[in-house]
Amino acid sequence: MTGGTARRGAEGYEQARTGAAYETDAPRGLIAVEGPDAVSFLHGILTNDIAGLPDGQVCYAAWLTPQGRMLTDMHVLRAAAGAGLDLEPAYGPDIAKRLDLSLFNEELTVTDRSSGTHAITVHGPGALDAAARALEQHGADASQVRGLGVLMHTAVALPGDRVLAYTARWLGVPGVRLLSTEPMIAALANALDGLGVPALSGGAAVALRVEAGMPLFGVDMTTDTIPLEAGIESRAISMSKGCYVGQEVIVRILHRGHGRVARRLVGLIVGGGDPPTAGTAIHAASHDVGAITSAAWSPALERSIALGYVHRDAAEAGTLVRIGSAEGPEATVSQLPLV
Repeated sequence: MTGGTARRGAEGYEQARTGAAYETDAPRGLIAVEGPDAVSFLHGILTNDIAGLPDGQVCYAAWLTPQGRMLTDMHVLRAAAGAGLDLEPAYGPDIAKRLDLSLFNEELTVTDRSSGTHAITVHGPGALDAAARALEQHGADASQVRGLGVLMHTAVALPGDRVLAYTARWLGVPGVRLLSTEPMIAALANALDGLGVPALSGGAAVALRVEAGMPLFGVDMTTDTIPLEAGIESRAISMSKGCYVGQEVIVRILHRGHGRVARRLVGLIVGGGDPPTAGTAIHAASHDVGAITSAAWSPALERSIALGYVHRDAAEAGTLVRIGSAEGPEATVSQLPLV
């Protein structure tokens, strides 16, 4: 893909930065954990402070193995009955089974709602208003959606249906995700189209996410990733809560190892050429020091950019590396976010 082609594939990019643009995600990983022990159970296994999360608010968290590696990340939506877990769709069924197998004598239920849950996410500073107007076209009172603050959720009743809305930043700009049935999500997409809100192209979504330095589970983070390598600890890990699965490893790295990990996710500004493909090697001093995980053409920087893991010795901002081989295009390691 050339830079010109990449620009042509950036539909919705400017609107997501200045107004609103949407993307659909169907189905969506959604798990309900409900019952008297739901909150204490989740608090004991997830990295963030679930017990201290008020009803109606949302936090970003991860579930780790005892070795400190990620099983998944998720947004936790705290509710009176427990919590909803929104995660990447490929991982919903497996995580629901793992949660169920982790139960001992807790009084709670784990319900995988992934197969029947679809989503539309509106990105941009005008996201709440655009989502509210689309909901109002289908007979909803969307005043609660308009009033949502950062990392909050609410339920919206519609004739014969229900929409769960919550706010977060997936692409570095404000956003609101609407979770509901497939017919309702399709209807909301049509409503947004009618309101002049464009669909965000895949290329534009990746560009925004890479510019913002937001790693995506299954792409930039896997089951081999320690959260500290991906740089998500400030969002995903509570440093003041009690025990959680994998905490011993995280604490040991932070306090005994002074936060040093073998590799780190960094931003890369490529000197020229097309965006590299995922898996492309990163070289420094004629050695293979890492690999690309995501890449895109940045309309803001007018050049190719990427996220990738590099050895900690090559992770300092300003380090010059080569993409693909020791003779490949030059790139500069840069602090995140890139834009």
